[in-house]
Amino acid sequence: MTITTLLLLTLVTAPAHAQAPSASAEVDAVYPDAHALYLDLHQHPELSSQETATAAKLATRLRALGYDVTEHVGGTGIVAVMTNGPGPTILLRTELDALPVEEKTGLPYASTVHARDPSGVEVPVMHACGHDLHMAALVGTAAVMARSKGTWQGTLVLIGQPAEETITGAKQMLADGLLTRFPKPDAGVALHVGNGLPAGQVGVGSGYRYANSDSVRITIYGKGAHGSAPEAGIDPIVIAARTILSLQTIVSREVPPGKAAVVTVGYVHAGTKNNIIPDQAELGLTVRTYEPAVRTQVLAAIARIARAEAEAANAPRPPTIDHYESTDALYDVPVLADRLEPVLASALGKDNVVTVPPVMASEDYSYFIEAGVPSFYFALGGADPQKFREARAAGTSLPSNHSPFFVPDVEPALRTAITAEVAVLRNLLKGSAEDLRRMLAETK
Repeated sequence: MTITTLLLLTLVTAPAHAQAPSASAEVDAVYPDAHALYLDLHQHPELSSQETATAAKLATRLRALGYDVTEHVGGTGIVAVMTNGPGPTILLRTELDALPVEEKTGLPYASTVHARDPSGVEVPVMHACGHDLHMAALVGTAAVMARSKGTWQGTLVLIGQPAEETITGAKQMLADGLLTRFPKPDAGVALHVGNGLPAGQVGVGSGYRYANSDSVRITIYGKGAHGSAPEAGIDPIVIAARTILSLQTIVSREVPPGKAAVVTVGYVHAGTKNNIIPDQAELGLTVRTYEPAVRTQVLAAIARIARAEAEAANAPRPPTIDHYESTDALYDVPVLADRLEPVLASALGKDNVVTVPPVMASEDYSYFIEAGVPSFYFALGGADPQKFREARAAGTSLPSNHSPFFVPDVEPALRTAITAEVAVLRNLLKGSAEDLRRMLAETK
């Protein structure tokens, strides 16, 4: 048995510093306030980087619980710190933002909010990704931890991150000194709710959990002409069509089998009238990978194909290729996943902790990991258990995150989230910081 394994077993099974009240009683005590906050947040969503009222609601509640709260970190972000003696420093994150989606759930507390997006266009706003539940869970967890200081020691850092949906908020908080102005975490924790699991369950795994995401804009240049005289022009729409088809050969013919990659053309913008050949066309791509080498290979192939198709059509100039938005893959440290899976099983019941595969969605929490915060990121079931069983039996799926019909089954999802977060934090916030750092260092 290795030193790492012995240390892991010791940390998992070591008793708490004081006997905690029953976990269900602790959650029962904070649940009404957490649920009320959830309903308020759901009814009053705010777009990315506009989360001023949302952040203020969290800041007010966390201050009242005794946390040292700093607002306007990285824009509308908040950081709340509670130090409870010597020990590890652990981060717990929630997102603050909602989406420009019109809610169609029919719930009595459905959002009817409209706001102006960054371009000034009025759009409907909805918490279509579950961040409202994440925030309510964090505040409920914060209350349990503040009321039970005898069960943990160290420093708890809670962050409300803005602009996750535009994958800019984590970078903004880091640039504003998240890891220098505040205690630097030895490890971090985050979760995400979805309908891939029934409410009451959580999903765990290790290694890559979410993918690298790269947004690419390709502008193809042609020569405008009358639609009846194509020989007088160079048609960028035809070049775009050829480019789209050729791009699909990257994954099927260039990426080794077994390596994950996705190249999706999400939009084509070209032309204004049916009898006019335009002088340019624009393609919008999303590219997903896990491994850095595959990411580099796929992005280079996209550029090569776009240029080659334009040259083959005698385009008047090469296309412009704008790599305008990206986030890195999210990686769960295996030793943390191994340590915390039995902790969750003990708190929730073994049958309620399942292994889930990685997905090709993206999450800018990865920037905190890249900045030196080894982390445990897990899935929270949000589906109504009966509807989940019926959908599986019928071979159908429930509304996904970002759907206008998406809403988690708040009871028991919110209760499960608080229970899980408290259990994980208490396990990490015991022993010495040096022991935790040593365990993590030995796995690198």
